[in-house]
Amino acid sequence: MEKGVNKENVLDNGHVHLVDKMGSDLTVCNAARVSFNNESEWAVDEEVEARLKKSNSSFRVEDVRTLSERDKKLIRYLAKHNHWTPFAHPQITLRIKAPISIRTQFFKHKQGFVENEISRRYVDEVPEFYYPKFRHRPSGNAKQGSDGWLECVDGGGETSGGFATHPLYEAYKATIKSALNTYEDLIASNVAPEQARFVLPQGMYTEWYWTGSLAAYARFYKQRIDEHAQWEIREYAEAVGKIIQPAFPVSWKELTQ
Repeated sequence: MEKGVNKENVLDNGHVHLVDKMGSDLTVCNAARVSFNNESEWAVDEEVEARLKKSNSSFRVEDVRTLSERDKKLIRYLAKHNHWTPFAHPQITLRIKAPISIRTQFFKHKQGFVENEISRRYVDEVPEFYYPKFRHRPSGNAKQGSDGWLECVDGGGETSGGFATHPLYEAYKATIKSALNTYEDLIASNVAPEQARFVLPQGMYTEWYWTGSLAAYARFYKQRIDEHAQWEIREYAEAVGKIIQPAFPVSWKELTQ
């Protein structure tokens, strides 16, 4: 695996993990240049090479390779004019852990993606749950979203943004515990896991493999990083960006700016 971030923790117990990738910024260039039966090669970053040699550090070819200015200009042109097919050749596979209701938002992105999820038809181990901070309902006529963190008054009369101080904190925990107890009772009573799972709340964490093209991930990122998107999915989009950017620095910048 190339240098860069390969795992980002999200929310209280979720994550985005880089499993595999195929291709690079150079792949994008050559997918475009094949139309003219041409091909680019990596250039050498002479400044980095000189610095590494001066420090007597051992290094790999990958440590000093870079795109030529000509190829950077090509990627900039392709992205600006929405020539997206060259960006569809590189592929990225992530393993993502998120609450079910957030997973649903991921799965709305179909073009360029395929997913395989943990199935509770086969898995009956104890599930994990998301314990969020509460946010205000949106003001005015807004039908979705939220308006910032609730400020809760604690026993000493102080206000604090958060979850543990909210009057319904214990009720939230008790609801999850009750559902979990029922689920475990059903499993212990030899009820099929595919039916026992129906009692589990939307806040349960699930995991899946998500494979998509660089173009598809860029579309997902731009839509889900938007301020109108739900806060939780924005956190995941940011994590996805942090993982993909080091692997495709030129393409990712041009596709997502």
